[in-house]
Amino acid sequence: MKQIAILLLMWSLEATAQEQDSLYFAAGTITNSVTKEPVNARIRYHSLPYGIITGVLNGSSFRFALLNNFEHYAVAVSAPGFIEAKTVLGPHQANSNRVTEWNVELVPADAHSLTVGSLQSLNNLIFETGTSQINSSSFGSLDQVVAKLKESPSMVIQLEGHTDTQGKPEKNLQLSEERVKAVRRYLLSKGVSKNQVRTQAFGGTQPLSHENTEEAHRLNRRVEVRVLSE
Repeated sequence: MKQIAILLLMWSLEATAQEQDSLYFAAGTITNSVTKEPVNARIRYHSLPYGIITGVLNGSSFRFALLNNFEHYAVAVSAPGFIEAKTVLGPHQANSNRVTEWNVELVPADAHSLTVGSLQSLNNLIFETGTSQINSSSFGSLDQVVAKLKESPSMVIQLEGHTDTQGKPEKNLQLSEERVKAVRRYLLSKGVSKNQVRTQAFGGTQPLSHENTEEAHRLNRRVEVRVLSE
């Protein structure tokens, strides 16, 4: 009887260890992009593609478990007076501590304006990994650009595509070009004049960060909007 109890205890400890091995975490902070002060926000997340796992958190920081058998999680951060930020996170992006980091800088709604000479990153623009396919969660952010361009039919913008510095430079350049062209196609499909949207691809030649971390790579992968004329 004592041997059976010991075996059961050993089995329980092994099962617990295996369960912990399958656990990863998403974590980050939320700040105002202008003042850099913490922002009390609402964090919503769900597993993709079917939303089997969902959760809602509140605060200026967050941490939640990422189960290894779900590859991607959609995460949205919102607060009154700010533009909502969205991304897709997964265990495959985790660091050596099994944590996938996303430090969010929310843009105040009144700062989200396009004027001549301005350069703004489309922070809520999400592509499927390694492709130019735009995730449907990005459409709301792109529709704001559509609205601005329709309000100002003489405005001309340039979409500038950037990748991280990983991989072959020629592949990165091609991917950045395909992505800005995909964004341009979306804007035109919503009625924006083709004369209002130009594109320029840079690949990984203009990184915002030279650190070899997933957070830095995510920061470097971006599409920016430069206003050429009004």
